[in-house]
Formats: sequence, structure tokens, C-alpha cells
Amino acid sequence: MIRFINQLMIGACALYSVSTWGQSSVDSIQELDQNYLEDQFYVGVAYNVLLDAPDDMGQRNFSYNLQAGFIKDIPLNQRRNFGLGIGIGYAVNSYYSNLVASEEGNQVTYSVTPDVGFNRSKLETHAVEFPLELRWRTSTAADYKFWRVYAGVKFGYVFSGRSKLVMDSGNESFSNPDIQEFQYGLMLNFGYNTWNVHAYYGLNSLLKDGTTLNEAPIDDLNILRIGLIFYIL
Repeated sequence: MIRFINQLMIGACALYSVSTWGQSSVDSIQELDQNYLEDQFYVGVAYNVLLDAPDDMGQRNFSYNLQAGFIKDIPLNQRRNFGLGIGIGYAVNSYYSNLVASEEGNQVTYSVTPDVGFNRSKLETHAVEFPLELRWRTSTAADYKFWRVYAGVKFGYVFSGRSKLVMDSGNESFSNPDIQEFQYGLMLNFGYNTWNVHAYYGLNSLLKDGTTLNEAPIDDLNILRIGLIFYIL
């Protein structure tokens, strides 16, 4: 009888321990569900397309974009699958074309170069960027592979903008004051897990108002960017 009572007490203690552990696990998961965030580092690569260019201006080589930064996640609902993303990042952009910028005193003039003796001409920018996103995803506290659609705007400050010309006869490079310092546009990122499509459409011009090519304005050049963006938790 005493042995039976001891076994019963041991079994009750074991059952209580399992129950307590199970409840603790549920509480931990619930607590995790209430607090998880999708704060993310991102790295991206894309192709830059110049829109609204003059007929005699054409792109050459690979006009690329490289970007990297960090996004702070702010959930807006209890399920935490919808929220805001506010970030900061760095981007370098190169735009290769047959548009040649030449520095003459305090002014920059533009022309379309012939193919003879011409290797490449580019505008290059380095910018600090501030993305602001509306974020929808299928993530949970325990699921790190999920679908996402992030849409919003991106603001950029160009702290370095240069023109560079490479010819058979030599190179020329200088800081170009005609490049817009403040740039902004719409963006859309969507995909699954790490691999995602990135799109950006500039809402203002790459060049400042009053920039001309052969006395015709080229201050309406804007940018369409298509590529890939990778998120790292």
C-alpha cells in the first residue's frame, strides 16, 4: 500500500511538472508572438534605366545600383503581419550612356559623343537613403521563411556626384554640380524568404532644372530601377 501511494505521488509530481512545462512553453510562445519584430538588414543590386532621354542619347554598358542598409520594423496589428518599416542605407549608382559632360570654368556642358575613340561615359552618385515602407508578410515568431510585399517611398541625399569620361586619348573626371542632391521615388519589394524583386521609380529628375543638351532641356531624366534585394534577419 505504501509503495502504491509513493508511486501515485511520483506520478502526480511528474504530471504536474509536464503540465507546468507545457504551460510555460505556451506562455513563452505567446510572449514571443507578442514581441517579435522583422528588423532586417538588406543588400540589393539592380539595373538603372534612364527614362525620358533625348532621342540621340542612349545607354551603354551596365548601369548598376548597389544598396545596403537597415530597416526598423513597427507592427501595426496584433498578428504582426502588417506594419511600417523605417530605415537608413547607402547606395551607389552608375549611369552609363553616350552623354558626355565637360567642365568649362564654373559650368558643365553636355554633348552626345560619337563612337570613334569612345570607351564609356558615366554619371556616378553616392547617397544616403531613407526608405519608408508599408509592410505585409506571412511571417510568425517561429517562421523565418515567408512571403512579403513591402511598398513605400525612398528619399535620398546625394553627397557625391561625379561625371567620368574614358576615351582612347585619356580620362576625365570631375564633381558634377548638376546632379540633384535630393532624390525621391516610389519603391516596391516583393518575394519569398531571402530572394525578392526590387523596383524603384524616381519622382524627380536625376539632373537639376535648367540642364541642357544642345540647348534642349534634359532636366526631366528620371530613373527606373529593377533588380533583387536580399533581407537578412
